[in-house]
Amino acid sequence: MKIIQNTFKYFILFSLFGIFFAQSKEFPNKPIHLVIPFAPGGVTDIGGRYIAQQLSQKLGVEVYAENKAGASGNIGASYVANSEPDGHTLLVGFDGTLVINPHIFEKIPFNTMKDFAPVGKIGDAALILLANPNLAAKSVKDVIALSNKESKGLSYATSGVGVTPHIAGELLKQKTGANLVAIPYKSGGQALIGLIGGDVPLAFTNLAGATQYVDSGQLKPIAISAKSRVSSLPNVPTFIESGFPEISVMSWIGILAPAKTPRAVVVQLNKALNEILNSEQAKEKFNSLGIIVTPNSPEAFSEQIKTDLNLYEKIVKVAGIKAP
Repeated sequence: MKIIQNTFKYFILFSLFGIFFAQSKEFPNKPIHLVIPFAPGGVTDIGGRYIAQQLSQKLGVEVYAENKAGASGNIGASYVANSEPDGHTLLVGFDGTLVINPHIFEKIPFNTMKDFAPVGKIGDAALILLANPNLAAKSVKDVIALSNKESKGLSYATSGVGVTPHIAGELLKQKTGANLVAIPYKSGGQALIGLIGGDVPLAFTNLAGATQYVDSGQLKPIAISAKSRVSSLPNVPTFIESGFPEISVMSWIGILAPAKTPRAVVVQLNKALNEILNSEQAKEKFNSLGIIVTPNSPEAFSEQIKTDLNLYEKIVKVAGIKAP
């Protein structure tokens, strides 16, 4: 009987030692799951998969990307928020999901500031205001003047309700008094098709999808929302240059872990991410997606998320935007 008791005691001790060893082993000690909260094929998906591939090489473990789409990114974000906070489950975070959705959805399954540990920002994507070539406007001031001559206002296409281009249009409306009406499409591509076909006179959209249409003369650029001109369209002025300094809206993506992820793990992930983003290969890759890489610290990324949450809350409230 004593032999059995001793055997059981040693079994328990070895089991506890095994658990302790597994937990104390340096990160990462298993494959990393990178969740992309949107369907395949978009900028967030392409950029996220590139980061997964590069992180695999940096960290020496498999980093596999998985699309968990639905509810404007809420499903994928909620999945990560409720995952084990050990750094092995990460989110490709998008500003629309994290700082706009909390204000336009009646209920949301996560708290942006409490449920995530920001790792670092990947980059910023500029937005552009486009016009159908037949619209008699060449500048932002022209658009505002024309809109106020129309009793029903000028409509502008967006890729959906509450997305960053929609917010940019509402900001322009609120800051300038322009009489603009948002027309949501199911995607940015469909919004551009509607603009090219003359169904709408204007569109706010991500720069990446618009460049080819501007270069071909199918669409007329009015202004971009970046703080400075972009290399892909160097002749297009910013809203700031056009006399509207408050119209500076950038769509961003970054990497986040669940809250309570150990600080040392977050720092290690941030270091690996920034090394990737500082490479010329990464800069070229993201530039092709219309994204300017902006590597930063977890603290700086967290502060931007907090700032944007407050900024967009005010814009959404005034505009009365609600998720469909």
